[in-house]
Amino acid sequence: QSRPVTTVEEPLDLVRLSLDERIYVKMRNDRELRGRLHVSNSLNTKRIIPMLFVRGDGVILVSPPTRTGT
Repeated sequence: QSRPVTTVEEPLDLVRLSLDERIYVKMRNDRELRGRLHVSNSLNTKRIIPMLFVRGDGVILVSPPTRTGT
């Protein structure tokens, strides 16, 4: 059962908090991506979607937008 994530306790919590936000992704072979994170899936399922699909083993860094506390 999935619980809503509001704090970062594990590394993937940061990714879950960034859903529907613009992110920066640094990939292997000096590739960089910028865009909106629509979904994060840790399962090994495949499906055809009209978007860019990035395999996790090619990701070096994911940077969410800067958050400011109020």
